[in-house]
Amino acid sequence: MTGTALRRTVMLALFAVGVGAVLSWRRGQATMPTPAQPPQWPPLPQRPPDAAATASAPAAASDTTGPVWLPGNDDGSAPPTHPVKVKESSGIFHVPGGRFYDRTKPDRCYPTAAAAEADGYRRSKT
Repeated sequence: MTGTALRRTVMLALFAVGVGAVLSWRRGQATMPTPAQPPQWPPLPQRPPDAAATASAPAAASDTTGPVWLPGNDDGSAPPTHPVKVKESSGIFHVPGGRFYDRTKPDRCYPTAAAAEADGYRRSKT
C-alpha cells in the first residue's frame, strides 16, 4: 500500500510540473505579440548644399587641364606631371625630397600637395 501511494504522489507531482511548464510557456507566448509590420523609420531631413561645394562644382566641371590624380607607376615612381605620392592604406602623401619619398610605392599621384590634401590625405611628418 505504501508503494502505491508513493507511486501516485510521484505521478501527481510529475503531472503538476508538466502542467506548470505548459502554462508558463503559453503565458510567455501571449506577452510577446508579433507586429503586423516592421517599424518604419521617418525620412531624414534634407541638408542644404554647402556653399563651398556649390561654388567648386562649376570650376571642377570647366577644368580641362587633366585628371586630378593618376595611378602610380609599377616601378614605384610617380608620373612627371604628378610628383606627389599617396598611399591610400595610410592616408599619407609624400612630396619629392621627403624622407620616405623614394621608397613609397604610390597608389595615387597628385600634381600638388594641396590637391592631395583636398582629397583628404595628410602630409607625412618627415
